[in-house]
Amino acid sequence: MSGGPGGGFIRAVGLRRDEIPSFAEYPFAIPAIATLDVLPLHPAVTYLVGENGTGKSTLLEAMAIAAGLNPEGGGRNFAFSTQRSESELAHYLTLVRGAARPATDFFLRAESLFNVASEVDRLEDETRGLLDSYGGKSLHDQSHGESFLALTLNRFGADGLYFLDEPEAALSLHSSLAMLRRIHDLVRAGSQFVVATHSPIVMAYPDAVVYRFSDTGIEEVAYESSDQVVLMRDFMADPARFVHYLLMEED
Repeated sequence: MSGGPGGGFIRAVGLRRDEIPSFAEYPFAIPAIATLDVLPLHPAVTYLVGENGTGKSTLLEAMAIAAGLNPEGGGRNFAFSTQRSESELAHYLTLVRGAARPATDFFLRAESLFNVASEVDRLEDETRGLLDSYGGKSLHDQSHGESFLALTLNRFGADGLYFLDEPEAALSLHSSLAMLRRIHDLVRAGSQFVVATHSPIVMAYPDAVVYRFSDTGIEEVAYESSDQVVLMRDFMADPARFVHYLLMEED
């Protein structure tokens, strides 16, 4: 059953605060997590942005786990584990689901794409034909960026629920634009995305919700006023001047 344009399969994510053993311990001590109550999600695309260490990837990972996906990436039939590193946050999250259920889902993180590619090859050896869903060519036989795009072009489909963790780490600028187009095509086919990113290009999807994670918690911001966009705009306005002041020696 389709979720419509922008699936809305998950309407919100909530933290069961009364069950948290201690807000003084990781990951609950992270300000964005410590102040989390209920975070509404856009039915099409929701972006989680902020500096490293602010908790955006931690929350995204926990949401993917709570949705039944493998912590290291992949779909719900992926059960491999190379090194356990996920937090306990998923055990304390509630996903507020819509009436429809996704036809497919996937957790894609640039840092563990190698492990996902290895698991795809292993499953292909056990069940011939699986690789066709990934473009018919081993992801290991392509560059990092090529395999990333091949996966989204071939494995991702309509009425899907997709969690993307910093996809720009695998993508060139042109590939980032291709990723944005792919997101658009899938949203029009009823899919929903939750994306943690630093990229002004990846986070440029029209009318998406952007949540900024910081030392004070989580707040919704306009794309144009997000830190990433403001910084990039200032840099591109006068790169030479920007770099001059950046590299000035202190008196």
